[in-house]
Amino acid sequence: MGYHLTGIISSIFFFLSIAGYLTQIRLIWRRKINVPEQPATAVLSLNQFSVSYLAFFSFFIYGFCLERFNHYLVWTRLIACVLALEIVYEIAKDRRTTAAIGTFLVLALSLLAALVFLALGPEITIQGKGLSQALIVCVAVLLAQGYAHQINRIRKAGETGAVSWWMHFLTMVKDVSTIAFAVAMGLSAGWPMIIMCSVSISTKVIILWQFEWVKRSPIALARREVLRDS
Repeated sequence: MGYHLTGIISSIFFFLSIAGYLTQIRLIWRRKINVPEQPATAVLSLNQFSVSYLAFFSFFIYGFCLERFNHYLVWTRLIACVLALEIVYEIAKDRRTTAAIGTFLVLALSLLAALVFLALGPEITIQGKGLSQALIVCVAVLLAQGYAHQINRIRKAGETGAVSWWMHFLTMVKDVSTIAFAVAMGLSAGWPMIIMCSVSISTKVIILWQFEWVKRSPIALARREVLRDS
């Protein structure tokens, strides 16, 4: 009962984070119309959104590698993968760099391969579960550096640009509920989720603070003026 209750609650909060990603996409689209003289994806970190995609992707895989297929993880993370991929696509379309286009293609192919794997429904071994757990731990490390990269871009620019406050806030709330769900699953199965979400919460708190720093800091103002004059 506790498993399903926390799973449902976690899924509800996860849909809040999905709403957050939709606000990020909407902000990019609005910037194309309202500030066409500036890049629509200004200040957004390709690194951070690529790693965010990998975080969702790793949970997506982990959900169907568990002995008990975890619908709460699989289908919510699949939706999140698609939205994160859309943001990476917008960055690639806006910047047209080899790195951005190549990143989008690799991530899109990885999702396609995972969907084919899921559709074929092969038997998952203990080794497969262990590999998916190792993937989550590796992605947690990448997630920390990805968010650090986003923070660094904000600090250098002195502005948040196309970064959405609501996206980061709602995904942080989702991470708190996911930790509760991971505890209900049992530490033997939930520990990778606890690690990942703890890293995510810590970095999102720092990113949310940057919105206040940009408003209050004379350093941020000076950096904005330098960029405008250059």
